[in-house]
Amino acid sequence: MNPKVSVILPFFNAEKTLKAAIKSILKQSFYDFELLLINNNSTDSSFTIANSFAEKDSRIRLLIEKKQGVANAMNCGLKNARGKFIARMDADDISMPRRLEKQLQYLNNNPEIDFVGSNVKYVPHNKNSAGFERFVEWANSFYSPKQIDLNCFVEIPVINPTIFFRRELFEKLGGCFDGDFPEDYEMQLRYLAAGVKMAKLDEQLLEWHDYSMRLTRTDNRYSTEAFFKTKAKYFKSWSVANNPFHPNIWVWGAGRKTRQRAKLLEKEGIVIDGFIDIIKFKTTLKTTIHYSEIPKPDNIFIVSMVTKSGVREQIKEFLVKENYVEGVDFILMG
Repeated sequence: MNPKVSVILPFFNAEKTLKAAIKSILKQSFYDFELLLINNNSTDSSFTIANSFAEKDSRIRLLIEKKQGVANAMNCGLKNARGKFIARMDADDISMPRRLEKQLQYLNNNPEIDFVGSNVKYVPHNKNSAGFERFVEWANSFYSPKQIDLNCFVEIPVINPTIFFRRELFEKLGGCFDGDFPEDYEMQLRYLAAGVKMAKLDEQLLEWHDYSMRLTRTDNRYSTEAFFKTKAKYFKSWSVANNPFHPNIWVWGAGRKTRQRAKLLEKEGIVIDGFIDIIKFKTTLKTTIHYSEIPKPDNIFIVSMVTKSGVREQIKEFLVKENYVEGVDFILMG
């Protein structure tokens, strides 16, 4: 008889953290699961550690994925998973004891939702952690499908090792795509574009440990520019469905970096009518107006691409004060 839940845990040279990650799954209050440990060419003692657990617990299956990369390891787990539900886990994090129980219960009680995450407890192991702390604070601030839709172009809306979803999503929409982009973010945007309803639990069901070797710190696929390329690809379909002036937009932010990122939207067929900035005529490449000169709602659609910490919130506050409606008159992308 197949298990109800398949937990997919890829690992690569994780000997210092893997044991604690595995134990946090084995100690779950919900018992009917399989734990798929996917070795992705580890050269340390990770495989030995994983094998020692597999020999003692029949719920564990130890798999090998020789093609390097977390996307390939994740897909190996997806193809071998037998459960009706899929849970993601990282080799350097800790799941809270009732995580699987609560996420499964939520999906069972909310059949219209297919994909659920949770809040996380951020545990830094680096001095340079302010950016990650701000991201976690932001990610922990919204939960509903509507809020996730509105925030999906800011950053990845559901922290990846918390995700828990119905198996049929993978069967219909595929798993992780491998390329020069953040595979977890691309997968979530692809699912959202297909109409998948995502939610999060307002509980810290995972300790998210931030080590210096975390891929989001070391891999170019997780750079700001790689994220913007992924956003641009999926923004077009979002704009078709939600922007009343599609393909035309106004971009908030006229600095050099923002203009470069805006070109990614143009490559996808988006037409930029002009820029909005705190400095009028900041660029002569297109019409650039001062933010106080924006027209009344129902005349333009604004995409805010400013990434400076704290400014995104100020822009949103100003637009709402001017009676602009998020998702109808403007969207945040940065």
